[in-house]
Amino acid sequence: MAMKTTIRLGAGRCAAFAFALLLISAGPTAAQTPIPRATPPPSNPANPGTDKDEAPLTSFEEEIRAKRAIKMAEKDHQENVDRAKEVADIAKDLQASLKHKTTIDHESVKKIERLEKLTKKIRNEAGGGDEEVKIVDRPSDISGAVKQIADSAESLSKTVQNTPRQVVSAAVIGNANVLLELIKLLRAFDTQSQ
Repeated sequence: MAMKTTIRLGAGRCAAFAFALLLISAGPTAAQTPIPRATPPPSNPANPGTDKDEAPLTSFEEEIRAKRAIKMAEKDHQENVDRAKEVADIAKDLQASLKHKTTIDHESVKKIERLEKLTKKIRNEAGGGDEEVKIVDRPSDISGAVKQIADSAESLSKTVQNTPRQVVSAAVIGNANVLLELIKLLRAFDTQSQ
C-alpha cells in the first residue's frame, strides 16, 4: 500500500512537472503570436458617418435637428441682411468723404476694402461667383464712380433685405457683381490720378 501512495505521488509530481514545462515552453511562443484586435464594424455606405449598430433617429431627434437647421439658416440670413445694411452705410460715408476729391485718402481706402469684402461675402452667400459685368453708364471720374457705388450699394441692400432666406436670388448676385466692378473702376481712377 505504501508503494501505491509513492507511485501516485510520483505520477502527480511528474504530471505537475510536465504541465509546468508545457507552460514555460508555450510562454515565448504565445508572446510571439499576435493577438487579434477587434476592428470597428464598417460604416454604412448608404449613409456615411453612421454605423450599422447605430439606431435610426427618433422623430423627436429629427425634429430637434430640423429646428436647429432652421435656426442656423435664419441666423445666416440675418447676418447677410446686416452685411447688406453695412454695405449701404459704408457707401454713403464714402460718397460723402470723396464727393469733391480727385484722390482717395487712406481712410477711404479702408472703407473701400471693407465694402469689397462685405459685397463678396453677400455674393458668395447668395451662391454667386465672379462674372464679367458691363457697366452701362461708366463713370468718368472718382466722384461719378462713388455716386454709382452708393446707388448700387443701396440697391443691393434693398434686394438682400427683400429676398427671403430660402431663395437664391440672381438679382442679389448681379447687384453684387456690379458693385464689385464699380469698386475696381474707382481704384483704377485713383491710380490714374497719382
